[in-house]
Amino acid sequence: MRNFMIFIAFLVTPLLANAQSIAPRDGWAVYPTSYSYNQLVKRTRSAISKAPIGIVTQASATVGAKSQGIKIPGNIVIGVYRNDYARRMLAASVAAGIEAPIRLYITENEDKTATLSYKTASAVFAPYMDEGGQELRDLANELDGVLQKIAQKAAPAQ
Repeated sequence: MRNFMIFIAFLVTPLLANAQSIAPRDGWAVYPTSYSYNQLVKRTRSAISKAPIGIVTQASATVGAKSQGIKIPGNIVIGVYRNDYARRMLAASVAAGIEAPIRLYITENEDKTATLSYKTASAVFAPYMDEGGQELRDLANELDGVLQKIAQKAAPAQ
């Protein structure tokens, strides 16, 4: 079994080493940049620190892989939210709580540039709109504006 797992690791590792750009897709905002991965992570954290929202979670496949001796392209998910957003969301739809925090995704591209992307709050909360009504719709629209401002500061059109 151990040899089989090593074999699988050798097969998968080259696949992980190939950076892929995030393609535009429905419900996503995608901001390709000329910044390096590390630069874009710093710029995004800085933009969040100036926004009416905060970082509540972070997860990096890159850091996890590195701790196991595997190198993969830069990849981090930063979860952002705020307590009053959570209270408003839950008042509108308890089920929507599974979607918090809203996540920003920074990925390293093959050419060593990086992309900032995220699912819009409107898309994230869409399955709960019947239940959450206008209150949830208003919150999603407000969050869409906050996320867009963060992205425009972190990854301005170049």
